[in-house]
Amino acid sequence: MRRTIRRDGGAVLLGAVALFLCQIPELRAMEFLGQAGVLGEWELTGNLTENEGPAKQFSGPLKMKHVGICTQDGPDERAGEIKLQFAGSESQVTAELMLDDASCKYSARSKMRAYEGTLSCAGRAPVPMLVWLK
Repeated sequence: MRRTIRRDGGAVLLGAVALFLCQIPELRAMEFLGQAGVLGEWELTGNLTENEGPAKQFSGPLKMKHVGICTQDGPDERAGEIKLQFAGSESQVTAELMLDDASCKYSARSKMRAYEGTLSCAGRAPVPMLVWLK
């Protein structure tokens, strides 16, 4: 006895949709930790998520807190956004930071487990910045 398999158009469409959904790349998330300033007096923290697109770019909210000993009325805190992009084989990063309506640029190279570079903000002298991405 021979069985005939009937193809249902709905099942084929459902299978095609399932195949398409399996091929969507999962967006990654990472934690951003940093120290800026000559003495590392600024602490930066943020949680970044990967943006869709061909470039490895991440973005998210960012907090910057002054942790130096010269703080008198409690730590100075600022909030903003960061857009971070990897260049090459993740050995270089560039970032744009918006903190309290001030635009800053960061460029760094990978050194061991951190990125060492310079943070440049409009109207201020560039300062060293060390970043860890987890």
